[in-house]
Order: sequence, then structure tokens, then C-alpha cells
Amino acid sequence: MVALTADRNTPMKSGDLRVGQVGAATKIVKGALIMRNAAGYLIKGATAVGSFGVGIAQTLVDNTAGANGALSVSWRPGVAYLANLAGDPCLVTDIGAKCWIVDDQTVAKTNGTATRSPAGVIEDVDANGVWVRLDEALNRAY
Repeated sequence: MVALTADRNTPMKSGDLRVGQVGAATKIVKGALIMRNAAGYLIKGATAVGSFGVGIAQTLVDNTAGANGALSVSWRPGVAYLANLAGDPCLVTDIGAKCWIVDDQTVAKTNGTATRSPAGVIEDVDANGVWVRLDEALNRAY
């Protein structure tokens, strides 16, 4: 392509609702923490390496009998309230640090000796859970 010499109507994505392809043999429930795996597909949050937290599922999708990309899920990035793992809790002193995915609703302070993928950045912590900034680009850069 050559540089523009006239106005162009450039397509853009706006807003925070995203849609992405779901991994094979995966069921994601509405409200679940989801992550992108190394192959580029969305899967439910789980203790695993090589993935990145991306957001919260906005719809139920059952791709348990399907191949990679056979179905799509709507999801949103942003700040979400998740469960705090009792055995490895995020603390108020961890605000601003990365936390790690345990399952589709739980995060932990550490990477579990390199067994967990990054969920996002801790925004706040209280007695019942953790507010986590879920942003794939931030996760990959941080």
C-alpha cells in the first residue's frame, strides 16, 4: 500500500464489547474470567501457562463438541471483582501488581511456581475479593 493522498473512511472498533473465537472442547459460562491461549483462542480461566487474562464473558457458549473457532463468545475487558485464593491471597499491599489466574472466577497473588497465567493488575482488595484490571494488551506488556 501507498500512503494516503485523500480522506479515508477507516474502520474502527469502538466501545468495550468484544467478540472472539472459542477454543476447542471449551464451555464458557456468562460471568466467567476468560483468557486467550497460546493458539489465540478464548478459553475459561484455569491454572495453566502460556495464556493471558482478557476479560469477563458476557454470554454462555458451549463449544465442548466443537473445533477451535467453531463458536464465538462476547466478552468485556475492564475492572472486575473476582474471588481471592485463600491459600495465596492478594493483599492491599499488592495493589498495582499483577495477579494470576486460578480458575474462571479466582485469582492469586503469585504465579504458583510458574503454573499460572497472568490475570491482570490488582486495582483494590477487600475482605471478600479482588478488583482486577483485565486488559490483554496490558497483560502482555507488563
